[in-house]
Amino acid sequence: MTDSLKYCHKNKGLQIHAYCIMTSHVHLILSTEEGNALSDVIRDFKSFTSTKLKSCIKENSDESRREWLIWMFERAGKKNKRNSGFQLWQQHNHPIEPSNNTLMDQRLTYIHNNPVEAGFVDEPQTCAWSSCRSYETGVEDIVPLYYIQ
Repeated sequence: MTDSLKYCHKNKGLQIHAYCIMTSHVHLILSTEEGNALSDVIRDFKSFTSTKLKSCIKENSDESRREWLIWMFERAGKKNKRNSGFQLWQQHNHPIEPSNNTLMDQRLTYIHNNPVEAGFVDEPQTCAWSSCRSYETGVEDIVPLYYIQ
């Protein structure tokens, strides 16, 4: 997943302000460089991650659920005319435009506290798949961040 964010940052003008990767979904605060449509970048992000994950599942002989996972993703893809036989991501997003500093702070707190609320970690900054640690410590993240001030 972080490879996908890095790819879209480097090649598609994606600016990642905050993220939290959960087991079944991802939370992101994003923008794009001028001239790049965010909807196009998200489409490419979904395509890149689903293709990469499909390849990883197929190539990993230790994955005990490999056949079932591929079957589930292919079944979902066949139900959707817009796919070519494989679907990992839902077709819709839940975009919320943080139109002021208060909303931005609320979204940032929500995203970073998500792993705590899910019971994965006790403190948000201990989650390895979140931008919270970088916000707390100022240490460079595994994903290039455009910090919210």
